[in-house]
Amino acid sequence: MQNNHESELLVTTDWLAAHLDDLDVHVVDTRKGDGYEVAHVPGAVRYPAPITPFFKENGRVPSAEKFAGLMSEIGVGDENLVVAYDDGNNLFAARLWWALNYYGHDQVVVLNGGLPKWQLENLPLESAIPVYPPAVFTPVVQPQLRATAEEVVALLGQQGVAVVDARERGQYTGETVRGTGRRGHISGALNIPREELVDPETGTFRSNEELERVFSSANVSPEQRVVAYCNGGVAATTVLFSLAMLGYPQLTNDDGSWNAWGKRRDVPTEL
Repeated sequence: MQNNHESELLVTTDWLAAHLDDLDVHVVDTRKGDGYEVAHVPGAVRYPAPITPFFKENGRVPSAEKFAGLMSEIGVGDENLVVAYDDGNNLFAARLWWALNYYGHDQVVVLNGGLPKWQLENLPLESAIPVYPPAVFTPVVQPQLRATAEEVVALLGQQGVAVVDARERGQYTGETVRGTGRRGHISGALNIPREELVDPETGTFRSNEELERVFSSANVSPEQRVVAYCNGGVAATTVLFSLAMLGYPQLTNDDGSWNAWGKRRDVPTEL
């Protein structure tokens, strides 16, 4: 089993409840819809519209300048530990984890189980909208964490590279189709649906032991560079986050994913 990085990337509800007043902790609510205005974790800010909840602009992660401005707007600075949560089994929280890492801010963790677990445990909520002074956020792009379609094409078939499709099985096999009208998956890609990495009853990530079994059974190893994709580069970050907890060092998100790949006829696909 790989080094256990779970404690570095996940926090429990108990931990967050005990650290809400820490000055360096900044909680970010990544849910979509109007739920934030109704109730949220005390002190939590919402990632600004219209980017929320996908942390995307024109189908991709926002530019460094735009992302830095958004972080500054909600008070997230270089010195802050960001705690991200959602109500969708960590889907959007993992996306923010990836986006922050892509811009060089690795002080970010995910609240395991998100708001549903927080509510189930009757922990405090508030509706007041907090306002923080603008912060200094310095983006430092980590290019190895993101791939374009052209870069993925160049990696296909290379030894030491695993391409992982995080979509549900039907989309991978072509039995169902979404969005682009093109069926199937990137040639040579493995299928590890993000749903397999999260306990559907609790909304928490599966244990590292369980995650290790999932990836090893798919022949994904820590020596490989793992490129994950989905429909839009969001669910793929659940795969990347899970692998990061296992200590896998080479993790890349195909940010455009199938939404971009499936529209093209010059890139290889298969059923």
